[in-house]
Amino acid sequence: MPRAVYVLALGIFAMVTSEFAVAGLMPQLAEGLDVTVPQVGYLITAFSVAMSFGGPFLAISLLRMRQKYALMVLFAVFLVGNLLAATASGYPVMLVARVVSGVAAQAFFGISISLAAQLARPELRGRVIAVLMNGLMLGTLLGLPLATVIGERLGWRAAFWAVAVLTVAVALGTLAGVPDADHAEGGGSLRTELGALRNRRLWLAFVTSTLIIGATFSLFSYVNPILTGITGFDAGSVPLLLVAYGAATVVGNTVVGRLADRYALPVLAVGLALNAVFLAGLALFAQLRVPAVGLLLGVGLVGVTMNPAMASRVQRIGNPRPLVNTVHNAFITLGVILGSLLGGIAIDVQGLRAVLWLGVAMAVAGLLTLVPDALRARSTVSGQGPGAGGE
Repeated sequence: MPRAVYVLALGIFAMVTSEFAVAGLMPQLAEGLDVTVPQVGYLITAFSVAMSFGGPFLAISLLRMRQKYALMVLFAVFLVGNLLAATASGYPVMLVARVVSGVAAQAFFGISISLAAQLARPELRGRVIAVLMNGLMLGTLLGLPLATVIGERLGWRAAFWAVAVLTVAVALGTLAGVPDADHAEGGGSLRTELGALRNRRLWLAFVTSTLIIGATFSLFSYVNPILTGITGFDAGSVPLLLVAYGAATVVGNTVVGRLADRYALPVLAVGLALNAVFLAGLALFAQLRVPAVGLLLGVGLVGVTMNPAMASRVQRIGNPRPLVNTVHNAFITLGVILGSLLGGIAIDVQGLRAVLWLGVAMAVAGLLTLVPDALRARSTVSGQGPGAGGE
């Protein structure tokens, strides 16, 4: 495994830590910015929307730049966003800061995945992406609680200053330790990059990824009220349960990364099926502590951990270039938005358990989007014999 991949994973860790910091510092931000907690929640939405809709456009603007130096530009933009957050004089400035950070984070995800894929042999790309995604998993497992602790002890501004310092450190590490890749699979002309997006199978793969993440975040967005309001855990127990959930995502991500290169489609199918079962089980037995914890960890194992298989499938259908990866990550972020948004509507209509059934529905819909490719793969195997593989 190239060492540079671990450096890129640290970049993702920094960006995910900044993304989740607001969730851990809601009361402090509400008081410091003189706004309500729901208004602070809109900062999370703004970050996600900026990632989903702004990231691809920023990636397009950097297509002609060599990818390593494009990452330097993105570090700079992301640093500006966090410095704005750390020094924000009011809510409007903080809102701008989160939009700037979100756009940079999405483009960084796409370009770093493209660059990392070029640093490894094609048959190892799934494992490489798994290492990168461990930056995301560790952002949940370590970054969020660290930002929360720093914010609680030193003030919410200190948390964003800490992310800014981490960003500078990782940027220097990237400049020194990440080689530049050949343009062969890197950025190209806008026409070449956009040409890949004409593939209908690619858009279906994007939709699958949206539904996988949407199903998972229908639970994760509301895991605190579910665990306290239905299962009966006290608020102090929830952080420990989230650490356990984060540990499960690290394990699941590692396993999926080892299988993604050869068996992307079967892994996605099994993951979606298990996610539907775990979410349904949680909807039925959330009031029982032991089953609830087991089912929560199950979702951790097969939810966001599908990222390496999702990326492997998208790169095989499309290509490993920056724009395809950035658009794919935009659809992943769209899943976060839909899971939380539709989940809120479901809760308003039917209560907390409804959000779990929403997750089941999204997981089942995700399974259905795999059917055309599964039939195509089966037809290819029947017509050509061995070698059609697991994509």
